[in-house]
Amino acid sequence: MKPISIRFSGFGGQGIILVSVILGTAVVTKKDLYAVQTQSYGSEARGGQCQAELIISSERIDSPTTHQKDILVSLFQSALDRYIDTLKPEGTLIVDPKLVNSYPRDTYTVYEVPATETAIRIGNRIAANMVLLGFLQPMLQIVSEEEMQQVIKEQVKEKFVDVNLKAFQEGLAIAKDLNPAWRN
Repeated sequence: MKPISIRFSGFGGQGIILVSVILGTAVVTKKDLYAVQTQSYGSEARGGQCQAELIISSERIDSPTTHQKDILVSLFQSALDRYIDTLKPEGTLIVDPKLVNSYPRDTYTVYEVPATETAIRIGNRIAANMVLLGFLQPMLQIVSEEEMQQVIKEQVKEKFVDVNLKAFQEGLAIAKDLNPAWRN
């Protein structure tokens, strides 16, 4: 498997780091792949910029970061503005259209995922990160839906498991609606 580099970006409180940890844990524990995850965030407890980078590979990973990302997921305009230059020209950009309204449409493969709107509809705004995780699962096709759900159950607090699993399922549905090839 060719290495995949993903940057998740947004602001503190959106679960940016958690979604990166869950995906990384899933590929390591369920598929015996290598993964390295780094993170940074502003000094604010909530509301400051936040980003997490995840590299997934079938080979050992020599560096915890890459200069150019294959995928950039952005849940906030200022985070997108800060990190868009790190996305490969042929990369994939995933944005939440409720929170990101200005981005290059011609250079990248772009998916608008209404993660925040979907999370609000199912009852918990902070589950937007799990909507994105559900969207990524069929796109990446590394870990099965069932394996991802197992890791979600292991990684989130028990009182949030149900809403997170529901949000994950909503993300799967969005992905499969946007790209019928991902239905398999």
